[in-house]
Amino acid sequence: MKNIAIIGVSLLALAACQQQVPNSAEGVGGNDYAQYELERARREASLQSSLQPTGDAIVPPTNNQGVTSSDLAAAGISTGGIDTAGNNTAQLPDRPQAALGSNPEISDEQSFDAVSGRESIESDADRRARQAAAYQQIQATTLPDRSGNAGPNIVQYALQAPNDRGEPVFDRLGLSGEARFQRNCAGYRTPDDAQRDFISRGGPQRDRLGIDPDGDGFACGWDPQAFRAIVSGN
Repeated sequence: MKNIAIIGVSLLALAACQQQVPNSAEGVGGNDYAQYELERARREASLQSSLQPTGDAIVPPTNNQGVTSSDLAAAGISTGGIDTAGNNTAQLPDRPQAALGSNPEISDEQSFDAVSGRESIESDADRRARQAAAYQQIQATTLPDRSGNAGPNIVQYALQAPNDRGEPVFDRLGLSGEARFQRNCAGYRTPDDAQRDFISRGGPQRDRLGIDPDGDGFACGWDPQAFRAIVSGN
């Protein structure tokens, strides 16, 4: 009996030392959480009531509302092919087939129906053989000499000139002036045209129009380097 009494006292002491486990049902804040949930439910109910349509507003049908085509028709809304079960029964119109015009220039070779009615494997092979026989490969030849007076050959001049652009070779009197240079060069469509006219008027030794004021033999900023690069392959 003494041992039983000692065990009972020990169990009571152990139970007194155990930490109390809080009630998780109370949530954060204890009993205040139930009051919070109640207030939140009231606010949501108030918000839902404020979103309800008023007057003659029509609520769009959704799957969980069970609105049928009869309900829509009673409200004056066209069902557009919707049956009483809410299924779309409207038939899409047939797409019109593209009609081939009478233009003989338009080929119908991509139409199987059109080709199969007039061609066969044998006829197609025969046509390909005729096309292969008519194929001709033309060999490249040298360019012919230009006939007539096409003006000075500025390509030849670019390859034979001993200097680069900006290197003076010929003496100029310096009487032309920048204004005359700009005015006369503006009359040419391209620098190539200016160089041709410059050579035809006695250039590069003479500069009648003042379009080569630095005396490099190249008028209006014409640069022979483009032609030299093509010949050298650079």
